[in-house]
Amino acid sequence: MSQKRNATELGTQPIGKLLMQYAIPAIIAMTASSIYNMVDSIFIGQGVGPLAISGLAITFPFMNLGAAFGAMVGVGASTLISVKLGQRDYGTAQTVLGNVITLNLIIGIAFSIITLMFLDPILYFFGASADTIGYARDYMLIILAGNVFSHMYFGLNAVLRASGHPQKAMYATINTVVINTLLDPLFIYVFDWGIRGAAIATIIAQVISLIWQFKILTDKNELLHLRRGIYHLQSKIVKNIIAIGLSPFCMNVASCFIVIFINKGLKEYDGDLAIGAYGIVNRLVVICVMIVMGITQGMQPIAGYNYGAQQFDRVTRVLKLSIYGATAMTTLTFLVGELLPDVAVRLFTTDEGLISRAADGFRIVVLFFPIVGFQMVTSNFFQSIGMANKAIFLSLTRQLLFLLPCLIILPTFMGAAGIWWSMPISDLIASLVAGVLLYKQFQEFKYQKS
Repeated sequence: MSQKRNATELGTQPIGKLLMQYAIPAIIAMTASSIYNMVDSIFIGQGVGPLAISGLAITFPFMNLGAAFGAMVGVGASTLISVKLGQRDYGTAQTVLGNVITLNLIIGIAFSIITLMFLDPILYFFGASADTIGYARDYMLIILAGNVFSHMYFGLNAVLRASGHPQKAMYATINTVVINTLLDPLFIYVFDWGIRGAAIATIIAQVISLIWQFKILTDKNELLHLRRGIYHLQSKIVKNIIAIGLSPFCMNVASCFIVIFINKGLKEYDGDLAIGAYGIVNRLVVICVMIVMGITQGMQPIAGYNYGAQQFDRVTRVLKLSIYGATAMTTLTFLVGELLPDVAVRLFTTDEGLISRAADGFRIVVLFFPIVGFQMVTSNFFQSIGMANKAIFLSLTRQLLFLLPCLIILPTFMGAAGIWWSMPISDLIASLVAGVLLYKQFQEFKYQKS
């Protein structure tokens, strides 16, 4: 019953030790995940060409939309499992696992069928041109065909982390990275499959790791394992999963629309290469974001368990340590973006026009990154303790209330530069709002303690 022991330790072991235990594997996993995406972009940019990079960037809204449904189930279920384990309600936690499988199957298949029916119109709406539509279509046909496996893989990884197996979740991610990195050059260069080769490598890597996840979760010695009778959807559990997962869902949907606005604006003011430049900057920034997400994923089961156990001092402690770690990471990204943008960008392309656009954009985007880590941790903290409304509010204010108006207004005065500047401005305002909400929550914890 090692899983039960691991869960119980969340309420007794020193917070710093626990955060290291849970966050380091998650950081490694999320870093690997970002490298995994970056590897695709590097091989596509260097092996297929600059327009292929732009075509790949056109697919980002698709990826965000798919991630929205995956995050809704994965984050909602993992948070619910953490809280139920903290309450020692092991039967409900088991049923949540079964419902995750069923929900991922339904949503993954439905998403693929609907989007494949309207693929070309959707891609044109996302900012594709006659020069980039072919690349985007070739990539997404493969990705959508294997979408149900992607959903299941990410969902089960979230469950593994929440149920006391952060290392195994890390290994699953590392496996996908290694397999994808090995298959990318084989499929792109040797088999000459171009951008389709990158997509095929991605799906194969996820399927192999998914098989390994199923092997872990079929072990009857584990507290949470797959068995008969847990797959029938229960309305209360589904509602709870959706309620908790609504924040990351809304955040990713908002990100989808934001990227559409960015792509369309860059295309209008600076052409297809500008979209490719944003694609490169996005991949570089995602490395930082994923590491911070790794910290928040390490925080999530600790915060969720101790909140369920009413141990508010421990909840506050893990939040503070998470903020310190996230801020250190975002500050490092700021320094790279301001001091070495050209070096970072050249990993993806040799095209000087693309390099210049991407380096300039990178400098602007990371301008307020030293405080972005705080904002990200705060939003995920509210999500971790089941306060969905606050998490949704923080997620949407940055995307819709601050960033979207900037993307609409600033380009009319500044052209393409206005699109780039919209991102750091919205980061600054969102961080200030997060600070106010977090202060109020700290005061509430003090009141509950007394």
